[in-house]
Formats: sequence, C-alpha cells, structure tokens
Amino acid sequence: MPRFGKLAAEDVREKGPNDLVTVVDLAMERRLTPALSDLLPGSTVVGEEAVSDDAQIHDRLDGDAPVWLIDPVDGTTNFAEGRPAIAVIVALVQRGRTLAGWIHDPLGGTTATVEEGGGAWWNGARLRVSPPVELAAMTGPVPIKYVPEPMKEQLKQRRTQLNAVRPLFCAGQEYLRLASGQIQFAFFWRLKPWDHAAGVLLHREAGGHAARLDAAPYRPTDRGTGLLLSPDEASWRAIHTVLLGG
Repeated sequence: MPRFGKLAAEDVREKGPNDLVTVVDLAMERRLTPALSDLLPGSTVVGEEAVSDDAQIHDRLDGDAPVWLIDPVDGTTNFAEGRPAIAVIVALVQRGRTLAGWIHDPLGGTTATVEEGGGAWWNGARLRVSPPVELAAMTGPVPIKYVPEPMKEQLKQRRTQLNAVRPLFCAGQEYLRLASGQIQFAFFWRLKPWDHAAGVLLHREAGGHAARLDAAPYRPTDRGTGLLLSPDEASWRAIHTVLLGG
C-alpha cells in the first residue's frame, strides 16, 4: 500500500497489449507463492505473473494436485494510477473445482472468504446476492474492451436496455459488489482463472447463478471466453437474451 499511486515510471512495464505489471505485482506473488504452498503439502501454485513468464505453468490446473491460484494485484492499471478499485485474489482449486477463495480489499483492509458448501462471508456477515428485479433496473457492468467485433457493437447497443454501470476494471471488486447485492449482474469476456475462480464461488455461495455464455457451468480450467452472472437462473436467461439475443 505505500506504493499505491506512487509508482515511478521504472516500476511499471507492459507485459502485453493493454496489460501492465508492476514491481508490486511481482513482489506480492513472490511472497504469496511459498507461503501458500507451505500451507498444504503436495499443493502447487499458479500465479498470474508466473504464467506470464511461462505459459506451461497454467497446465498445473489440469492435474490432480491442489492448486493455489494467485492474482497478486487485481486491477493493476487502477493501482498504478491511484484509482481505488484493487484487490488481491487467492483461490484453492482441484480437479476443475474451486474449493475455497479469498478476495482481499487492501484499501478497506477487509477480506471476503468462501468455502464450497460453507457460505460466503465478509466483515463477519454472510453474503447474499440482490434479489431479482425487472430488467430495466438490473444494475451491472457490461465492459466491451476485449470483446471482438461485431459483438462489441451489439453489446454497446443492447446494454442500454439494462441499467448498465461503468465497470471497475477489477474483477475482485466486481465480485464483492455482486455477492453483497450492490449490483445484480456482471458480464466478463476474458476468463483468466485467477480473476474468476474465487469470485464465482463467492457469488454462488451467496445465492447467485453464473454460467458461460453457452449456459455451461464455469470451471477454473476453462480457457474460452464469456461469463455472465446474475441473481438466479431466470434472470440469467433474461439478461442473456437482452445482450446476446438468446
């Protein structure tokens, strides 16, 4: 946190198009990797920055060993520019199932926790998603930054039928908003596992419904694109129809 909004130019670099990494991302992952693996003998780690350097590390998710997923600084661009939408995300997955997850809000100093079958919790209270509302009042982000044409133009036009709000460009914070009922739905295009494994479980244990755009259940081993979350399955289908035509 002492570096929040105070990074020097040499502390930030672009690891890919529109994809930043900072010295803080790297330091956090270096700290968390041994600490987490030591907690569970036989486990391994898949961190965002490690995968950036060696894509084969991602393949550990396909094995039988428990895997710790790490997003050391979710919302790196926000962090570098001093915008208060950042998170640290950790998930424990095994054989395509998310067993537990943690979404830490460094600015608020709080951590949402979830365990499969054990509910979702934040600030000592059990999380519950917002109840369904009429479509025009459904509040949530529909970011189109990474969506290909012509779907990008379609979403841009159709999201006006919902109460679309500005995305935070921080998946962890979007999941906190979803699971606590501050927003009703969210649309994501990119499915990096460290962004979504903990959040999807948090949302599900808070009573929500999530699925890929083909209606298949989300799994942290997914390598495709497109995810929609809503209060329940009926709302999911209604929002899906509005945004994608069925």
